[in-house]
Amino acid sequence: MTSPRNLPPGRYPTDRSPRSRRVWSIGLTALVIAVGVVIAWVGYKNFSDPDISGEASGYEILDDTSVEVKFTVIRKDPGVPATCILRARSKNGSETGRREIYVPASGETHFAMSTTVNTSDAPVLGEVYGCSKTVPDYLVAP
Repeated sequence: MTSPRNLPPGRYPTDRSPRSRRVWSIGLTALVIAVGVVIAWVGYKNFSDPDISGEASGYEILDDTSVEVKFTVIRKDPGVPATCILRARSKNGSETGRREIYVPASGETHFAMSTTVNTSDAPVLGEVYGCSKTVPDYLVAP
């Protein structure tokens, strides 16, 4: 019977040197650190304070086909125009109306606005869906 040290050559890998193990452990550690940095950066970009946001400050149901939404746009740079999407919801929670609105540049970081959202069913709620610094060409006056 052969001992583990006297195995036939070519069938089994040879023992690795301590230097080879050290290189692998350093490489693996560097990889784990790099992945951690990437995860931290993605988390920061997704969960940090946005450059622009909108908050509904109230709504008033006008009739069975419209709701007035009052909201405030909060911007880090108030000199940049924006766009906000407002929506109306029905009693069962489904979206029954949506409106995209242009928010002009202003001198204030908090800019209050209100607009009417037309609906396809009786509204029970008006809210801000979201705001963005990207303004589509069709919202900008020629």
